[in-house]
Amino acid sequence: MLFSALGRDGGEAFRLGYVAGLVHYLISLYWLLFIPFPVGAVAGWLSLSAFLALYPAVWVWLGWKLFPRTFSQAALDANAKGSTVHIPARVRPSSSTQDLLSLSWRQRLRWTLSCALVWVALEIVVGRFLTGFPWNFLGVSQYEMLPLIQIASITGIYGISFLVAWFSVSFANTVFILVMQPMQRWAWRGAIILPMLTLAAVIAFGFRRAMHRPRSDRELSVALVQPSIPQTLIWDPKEANNRFKQLLRLSELALGSKPDLLVWPEAALPNTDQEMYSAITNLVVRHNVWMIFGADDVQTVVQSPQVVDTKYFNSSFLLNPKGEVAGIYRKRRLVIFGEYVPLSRWLPFMKYLTPISGGFTAGDRPVPFRLSKGATTSVLICFEDVFPHLAREYATDETDFLLNLTNNGWFGESAAQWQHAATAVFRAVENGLPLVRCANNGLTCWVDSAGRLHEVNYRDSKDIYRAGFKIAKIPLLPDGQKREPTLYHRYGDWFGWGCVVLASLMFLNMIATEKLSRRSQGS
Repeated sequence: MLFSALGRDGGEAFRLGYVAGLVHYLISLYWLLFIPFPVGAVAGWLSLSAFLALYPAVWVWLGWKLFPRTFSQAALDANAKGSTVHIPARVRPSSSTQDLLSLSWRQRLRWTLSCALVWVALEIVVGRFLTGFPWNFLGVSQYEMLPLIQIASITGIYGISFLVAWFSVSFANTVFILVMQPMQRWAWRGAIILPMLTLAAVIAFGFRRAMHRPRSDRELSVALVQPSIPQTLIWDPKEANNRFKQLLRLSELALGSKPDLLVWPEAALPNTDQEMYSAITNLVVRHNVWMIFGADDVQTVVQSPQVVDTKYFNSSFLLNPKGEVAGIYRKRRLVIFGEYVPLSRWLPFMKYLTPISGGFTAGDRPVPFRLSKGATTSVLICFEDVFPHLAREYATDETDFLLNLTNNGWFGESAAQWQHAATAVFRAVENGLPLVRCANNGLTCWVDSAGRLHEVNYRDSKDIYRAGFKIAKIPLLPDGQKREPTLYHRYGDWFGWGCVVLASLMFLNMIATEKLSRRSQGS
């Protein structure tokens, strides 16, 4: 993207970045079209892709706006001495081929670092602006590179995105030099040597961290039930009993292995009537097992005889082996148009873009669930595990593992399940905790604290979308021992926000330099 804009003005650079970003997001988010509500699916796919494409467009534009000005000044001096080099009347936001080749080692390093800083700063914005959508960050592309991703325990996902962006721009510089100056065989070294050394140091750190994991002779056996129910059936009240019977059948099979904990995914329970509630409590009492499941929760507050306030929550429930409710967590980060309609009071037409008839209310805090063997977990519902800063709040020093309950049945059998799981890998590395995922139709699995995926496939099949169950053996720390928090858990997104500060200072300096340049030209 960046080098396609070489030598072009700011508007052209922005448009090239936008087109590239739009194509990328239309392809990578194609699974939004699987939502069984065609009008809303197409509208959401196009509008979200069009919005997210603004970020790579801004990056390409800023990448060349931040190009070192020192050479341009040298070119001006050469032009003043009668050189044939053409200098435009105004300061261009991009640079020419000759400008790029003439950069010194320090100028090239400063520019490539600036490009990486800006990329991370934009990712921070993507993850927070308008509730945020931190999906498929650049660093997530490395989720299978275990030695590399260990740096997330210090910097979060943003440190890996920085490395990928820095190395990529530096490598592009290297190839550019080799092609344009083939006779200068060693000229390329200055462009790539420092990124290579940094990458080697990060990988060495990662090897050491991944190989030296604390061992424990304690573990929690968790039965994860994946019912694989199509979203259209979830919306059909006539299918409620069939859905529930399938959950009970799979649970009976899973409980044959005598797990410590039985888990159902998000919104698994069709409703909370007395018959279904009794069936669940009988199940856990008969098998003497703890259980966590997802279901809707209702809270009714009578404000006056004429005013009754009813709130609905997307929740997870903890049942103890006696069949008693031992904990309730209410989802805090709701899905726009999937769980609530923004501005519906002022823009009533918005309700026609979504299949939901009402909306959920957001919860207000994490809720630790305390289990057998002294184990403690915190639940993240749906895509809450893609938010680094949110997941960090759930990982206290007493938390043994994070648990994600999700329903990706909205998106059929698509790449959404894999993209979601790849992103979740980094929540485990960042917080030094295992992360267990129980999904409606994939990807049910668990991630250890080093980012390794376990129980991805069924024992007899590689079809991750089918109905079934999996047994996960989650390691626990020795009794009474607390987990040592990672640097990321202690200090959060210090690296990402540092990139925001530095990128902002560079941008302000660029504006001041351009103003000064225009004044000089005017005088």
